[in-house]
Amino acid sequence: MEQIPIAALLPVLVLALGWVGWCWWDIAHGPVRGLPKWAWALVCLLSIPVGGLVYLFTGRKDR
Repeated sequence: MEQIPIAALLPVLVLALGWVGWCWWDIAHGPVRGLPKWAWALVCLLSIPVGGLVYLFTGRKDR
């Protein structure tokens, strides 16, 4: 079995970290609903990218 070069995984890692970072920024700077902010931050971190999508569709309050 061949090993996957780290250079091939780097773009995926950068996108995942950027997605979590953007979700955390949005959680910190806006109102949320359904869960406390710390819980939404944990959901976004532990289930990338599904947690962020759930937050965007259900956790964000209308601004």
